Amino acid sequence: MLRRFIEEFGLFLIPFGLFLVLLVVTGRNPFQLHHWSKQGFRLVLAGLFVVIISLVYEGLFSERRSTGYVPPHMENGRLVPGQFR
Repeated sequence: MLRRFIEEFGLFLIPFGLFLVLLVVTGRNPFQLHHWSKQGFRLVLAGLFVVIISLVYEGLFSERRSTGYVPPHMENGRLVPGQFR
């Protein structure tokens, strides 16, 4: 679960990284706050958009597996323990 969170957080940071590159290429100082404060809301929205699009894409096109965890259940009056199939 932590790996998934880190991946999504990395995707969220893509617009911020691209804006940082834009500031460096245009010769502006990326450590000055006034460059970031004007674009902060747009960068957050762009980051959320990238994360949402990646989640939708993964939900629609990821591989479906028929195997997985089968929780404990009753079969013929007998408790069958949970297992991975």
